[in-house]
Amino acid sequence: MSTPTTEYDSIRARLDDPETAIEDGHRKIEWAREHMPILHELRGEFERDQPLSGETVGMAMHVEAKTAALTELLAAGGAEVAITGCNPLSTHDDVSAALDSQEGITSYAERGVDDDAYYAAIEAVIGHEPTITVDDGMDMIAAIHQDYPDLIDTIVGGCEETTTGVHRLRAMDEDGELRYPVFAVNDTPMKRQFDNVHGTGEASLANIAMTTNLSYAGKTVVVAGYGDCGRGVAKKAKGQNAHVIVTEVDPRRALEAHMEGYEVTNMTDAAARGDVFITTTGNRDIITDDHFPEMKDGVVLANAGHFDVEVNLDQLEELAVETREAREGVQAYELADGRRINVLAEGRLVNLASPVALGHPVEIMDQSFGIQAVAVRELVENGESYEAGVHDVPDALDREVAETKLEAEDITLDTLTDEQREYMGSWDHGT
Repeated sequence: MSTPTTEYDSIRARLDDPETAIEDGHRKIEWAREHMPILHELRGEFERDQPLSGETVGMAMHVEAKTAALTELLAAGGAEVAITGCNPLSTHDDVSAALDSQEGITSYAERGVDDDAYYAAIEAVIGHEPTITVDDGMDMIAAIHQDYPDLIDTIVGGCEETTTGVHRLRAMDEDGELRYPVFAVNDTPMKRQFDNVHGTGEASLANIAMTTNLSYAGKTVVVAGYGDCGRGVAKKAKGQNAHVIVTEVDPRRALEAHMEGYEVTNMTDAAARGDVFITTTGNRDIITDDHFPEMKDGVVLANAGHFDVEVNLDQLEELAVETREAREGVQAYELADGRRINVLAEGRLVNLASPVALGHPVEIMDQSFGIQAVAVRELVENGESYEAGVHDVPDALDREVAETKLEAEDITLDTLTDEQREYMGSWDHGT
């Protein structure tokens, strides 16, 4: 079997009032587009040159306004685009409907679907027989390789947006199972240095604050993991006058956090001291039944990693004598002694899955999605140059996006003189 046979309607067929949703979605997309100068510049180029003509792009992403601007750009470049969500709680239904109303775009994403519907939507996208895949978490690539391998020969390549997805891809590549080239968009400087640090940091803390209506000032915030995302969360929490504790398994990252002025300890010690816990590791079982019994009454647990595996909710459910919705997006688990542990967004990606979630700031995603767009263009233009496996985005493309952003911000740079270039490229200049 080369393509899915599952029937699955696009989003408009599943909404009670699609016309109102479409109008609301277009308004959200327009606001995002107005603040995305990189995508604006690239859209003009794509509309003129039609670099994606004849291609079909299959996307599994967080379907909200900024992602919609990227989707529109790819369609404007000549591609047929089919898109669905990469998280059951991150889709904005109005944005999904607005996308589905446009020529050349089909959207299957719907918020709040169960696992069966989530994967049925991915299969529906695969049913369009994509020649390029754009993933956030690698679920589409995995589905193609596991269930529809006959499609692989016609796929030019793919792009992966997030840290967790790149980790999965590298593991797949090391096992010799990845059968087409994929750009690790997450690892390129214009994504990693801004999206992961500033985007995750700002968006996670903002959504926790809006969901709980609580302040960080004077609280102890425990950040699990000190990669780029954890670094951003810790930095932003410290800036809001919280005491920050970092937990880590890597000695170099732990030392880095220590020398940045954070307290560093293990989760067992931190469990009894934290007021807010934010996981950013991309790994499972970071907070478990080893830690829940030690926690204060009223603690807030949130996950900023891609999948809902970092806080072990099955174990928490077993410990709890009662659970209730304490507030929209907040599930309170009451333990036998009366202490309450509050979990946000069902343990899913808090900056995108909480009820008030808007995701990363628009300007940040303009940079990340600018990289996605030029990486897709590169696959179409030079895909035959890349063997199956995980590839870094060419540095020239990363610089292209950075230069576009600087120009839009009216920021000028110094330039090297001929003498400076010669000096930096020589080895025989001594003291």
